Amino acid sequence: MAGRASSPVARRDGGGVMAALSPAVAACRLAVRQALAGVQPGGLVLAACSGGADSLALASALAFVAPRSGRRAGLITVDHGLQVGSAERAAEVACWAGRVGLEPAVAVPVTVDGAGGPEAAARAARYEALAGTAARLSAVAVLLGHTRDDQAETVLLALARGGGPRGIAGMRNRRIIDGVPFIRPFLAVSRAQTRAACTDLGLSPWEDPHNADPAYARSRLRAALPVLVDTLGPDLVDNLARTARLVAADVEALDALAASAGTAATEPDGSLDVAALTGLPAAVRTRVLRDLALRLGAPGAALSSIHIDALDALVTDWHGQGPVSLPGGIEVGRRGHRLAAHS
Repeated sequence: MAGRASSPVARRDGGGVMAALSPAVAACRLAVRQALAGVQPGGLVLAACSGGADSLALASALAFVAPRSGRRAGLITVDHGLQVGSAERAAEVACWAGRVGLEPAVAVPVTVDGAGGPEAAARAARYEALAGTAARLSAVAVLLGHTRDDQAETVLLALARGGGPRGIAGMRNRRIIDGVPFIRPFLAVSRAQTRAACTDLGLSPWEDPHNADPAYARSRLRAALPVLVDTLGPDLVDNLARTARLVAADVEALDALAASAGTAATEPDGSLDVAALTGLPAAVRTRVLRDLALRLGAPGAALSSIHIDALDALVTDWHGQGPVSLPGGIEVGRRGHRLAAHS
């Protein structure tokens, strides 16, 4: 666990006496305060908390900041049921939350049995539980504890897997899932800062053994990252996180162009006009084609560049080939100057 910060800054307690507030705690609270600036006043904001250092620091910061900014604060902890004692640990997190003023504080059990491997299945189950619980509680936002280090790891994993700009853009600051805003206040806060904040606040984070399990690619990368920092320099994590921010801005701009181009190319029956697509830059055209695939019901997580390239060939390299098979049992074919679902 990180040691106590050496240069605390001053704050006033309720009696006007100056007390020490460590830079790590201040950084976490400032990040949450900035994130809440765009959240509906008076609404309920929930912290997603596993009991690890990142989410524990997040929940603690929310408990402090929310009532001072005119918002209510609660907590959700998800029990994946993958480890012995997970239910008891989730109950302990919820109990702690109640003691620090996070109300409601709920522990939600899930069953992890989806496709894509245990990590992907657990993530899908977790987000479904978070979104469903937030909707049931009429929460206006859910806060997630991903840090700058998590963002850097996400960028490296995307590069290693040959991910395009959307993967390199990493995790978004804000994302809507099933109508619920999910916000990541800590993408500019380091993992060391969240650990230091927990130490300074007297909190004891839970260490998830999965984070050190070499069966998971992210765990292997996390173990190797210090070597990369030693090799490439101490600014590596900051630079990777900055790369994600820069690429995310480009992705957002291209997505907006594609949305406009897609609207212009879409016929009343939902098909796409090939002539309208032909003159588009490839980065815009392939986004329009991806949007078509999603609109027809193809699951986004299963769509790959191979599928999009095959759709693009129907536009740019048409020689009478048959329809393209997409995930979800969907087929898209070309009829004359139109692309549409093949039946």
